[in-house]
Amino acid sequence: MTLTIWVDDWQMQCCGQSFAPGDVVSWTLLETDPEDHADVVGSERADEIDFREEHHGQGEGRAPTSVEVVSIAEVHCRFGVPPGAADNVDHPVPGTTVLVPVNRADGWAKVRPDARFVGYLVTARRATDEPAGEAAPGQ
Repeated sequence: MTLTIWVDDWQMQCCGQSFAPGDVVSWTLLETDPEDHADVVGSERADEIDFREEHHGQGEGRAPTSVEVVSIAEVHCRFGVPPGAADNVDHPVPGTTVLVPVNRADGWAKVRPDARFVGYLVTARRATDEPAGEAAPGQ
């Protein structure tokens, strides 16, 4: 079974370690509310996100989870002030998301015209200590 994990661009840029498909990483995974990502990736794709990666304190007391990275996609979207907004604050523009499959994540992305890099969608599976095809004792 695979998991879909959101990784914020700023967390990777601050103190994340780069990763690639095939790497086994140890991350603090927090459950996420689809509404947290719906503005950026759309509600249908947001429903598919199982966890978000966190390494800035919100996951204190939680044991890290080892996962094997299967695939990585950069997430880019446009930002703008919504029509009729009372403030002058940029928000994600619905329907402008662009996913770019990549072979490595390091927190940085090639600049795309009219879209801002905001994070990664990572497909992963839980890592196990058993060699492939062997069950844990008692199973």
